[in-house]
Amino acid sequence: MQLTRYTDYAVRVLLHVGARDEGDLSSIAEIAQVYDISKDTLKKIVQDLNQAGFVTAVRGRNGGLKLGRPAGDITIGAIVRHTETGFDLVDCSSCLIAPACTLPRILNEATQAFLAVLDRYTLADVLSRRADLRGLFGNFAPLKTVIKDVTPDVA
Repeated sequence: MQLTRYTDYAVRVLLHVGARDEGDLSSIAEIAQVYDISKDTLKKIVQDLNQAGFVTAVRGRNGGLKLGRPAGDITIGAIVRHTETGFDLVDCSSCLIAPACTLPRILNEATQAFLAVLDRYTLADVLSRRADLRGLFGNFAPLKTVIKDVTPDVA
């Protein structure tokens, strides 16, 4: 089974947001830059993740993204189920031998086993080396600091 690019990007967003220190927010622009992904593509994914409760989008001048619930409450299986459609490995609907073939049952069992493994791991498990991940993302400053640095002083 191969996961779609959409799922890949959704997991990357969650990893990036989850790697932040508590209270620090991420921006779509920052995530796009780190992963070299189109901002427009990420906007769609973030909107979907926000609606599903995986992330929370904080609006306003100091806004950004944060996890919608604790990383330990988000299973990798839940992310994959949300972002992927159709887990049928093959389409047997027009196959001549479908009525007598047991392969669909076997493939379904394999898919369920795949998802069961993903359900055993949470985003927190994947973020267990949070400091190393942050280092690979680059030394990004908290979004509120960046905004403060570029905001002109009003006298």
